[in-house]
Amino acid sequence: MSLVSTRALLDDAYARGTGVAALNVITLEQAEGTVLGAEQAGLPVILQVSQNAAKFHLDDPAPLAAALAALARASLVDVSLHLDHVTRTDLLHRTAECGFSSVMFDAGPLPYEENVATTREAAAWGHEHGLLVEAELGYVGGKASQVESAHGDGVRTDPDQAREYVAETGVDALAVAVGSKHAMTSAEAELDLDLVARLRAAVDVPLVLHGSSGVPQPTIAAAIRAGITKVNIGTITTIAFTRPIRAKLADLPALNDPRQYLEPARKAVSGVVAEMVATVGLAGTRSS
Repeated sequence: MSLVSTRALLDDAYARGTGVAALNVITLEQAEGTVLGAEQAGLPVILQVSQNAAKFHLDDPAPLAAALAALARASLVDVSLHLDHVTRTDLLHRTAECGFSSVMFDAGPLPYEENVATTREAAAWGHEHGLLVEAELGYVGGKASQVESAHGDGVRTDPDQAREYVAETGVDALAVAVGSKHAMTSAEAELDLDLVARLRAAVDVPLVLHGSSGVPQPTIAAAIRAGITKVNIGTITTIAFTRPIRAKLADLPALNDPRQYLEPARKAVSGVVAEMVATVGLAGTRSS
């Protein structure tokens, strides 16, 4: 097992009718915990670095990506690297050189025709450089640039428009709005599973669920059976990571050795990831 391409992981999951978990990471310790959790589950995982995380790292994803690649090569399970929610062309054009095998180009907030034109250009560039390109149609919500409700008019992804969008842009995976929302801190989102199934029938590329931290695990499994392939997870692991740090520093206010609070944080992430990766990767084969 080693560093592999996102395309290989998605193609395999899509063919088998199951899912693959994609975990957003910000720090090396969080990434280590994520890989450890995937190894506990014995299942592959996608490590994702968002545009916001790249901005945090002095607007340069290369050092963190290099560390993630080293983790992947030493892993007991297959791991791929993905650059997530990219809106800037300059960052998109660094995807391949930094070692990512896939990118999510996010033109979702733009008017439809502009979204299509911009995403078509991004997909063409990505394919020229050997990348899998994911895009978004509809509004998952929870970001400043997007509508806040996951249930309002025009928010959900329309299957007919999705079919047209994939054909016109040439994207390899499609993030869809079916009821989830970014940055939810509790699992209470309700997904439209019938819509997932109709979207699955409408397009011939893997579907992606964003905002999965806010979805109950049985519902995630049901969404995979209905047609979701890639499941993005972020907030739940950042909560797991920060909680033991907060507790350790509260108990020992004079503590100045970061290893003493980062070690329990890393362990907490591994436990959450092992559970989530198993939910996603063992969801079973779709009936259709």
